[in-house]
Amino acid sequence: MPGYEVAEPSLRCVMPFEAAPAEVRLLRRAAVRQLNHWGAPVPVDEAELLVTELATNVIKHVGEGSSATLILEWRGERLRVEVHDKSTVSPVLRTADCDQECGRGLHLLTSLAMDWGTMLTAVGKAVWCEIGLNAQRGCRRAERAAEALLNYQGTRGGSALPVRGLEEYAVELIADLLHWTAARGQDPDDFLDRAQMHYEAEASAA
Repeated sequence: MPGYEVAEPSLRCVMPFEAAPAEVRLLRRAAVRQLNHWGAPVPVDEAELLVTELATNVIKHVGEGSSATLILEWRGERLRVEVHDKSTVSPVLRTADCDQECGRGLHLLTSLAMDWGTMLTAVGKAVWCEIGLNAQRGCRRAERAAEALLNYQGTRGGSALPVRGLEEYAVELIADLLHWTAARGQDPDDFLDRAQMHYEAEASAA
């Protein structure tokens, strides 16, 4: 599928929702919380807008109250946003001067996303888009940490996807590192202090 690199690790979250205005607001907030939980270096305003438009299109073109699913996937330097519904009718990009607001969501996709498209599924269709992530130093550290946690989760026998309880695995990994430090005759508190100094120095320089 476009935009996918099979060799790269990814973080994935699946959020079922009901196509209703109140649910869209909750879905947008849940998506932002998930991105913050991952530490994804993504423009939050853009992500919120894309999630809102994709979910709102389900209300407009499939029907209010219909069931749908939002999927967020952080893979490499891109965030993929997918909305699945039970309609097999694919959206059509119309001219920008069409009556009322027809096609407004798709025009936003073309202006904000690096790539977008639609695909038929076993029960309907999915509309997806991808946006680029910032490549700052702190963001690269977050990506490396996410990859390390996925590998660590695998050694502990946890399911790789969807990622759940990532914070708990992070705590366990830090605890293991403290044990490793103590086994080498070093002070775990000094180890934590040095890590904190690195973090604060890079955060202030960002």
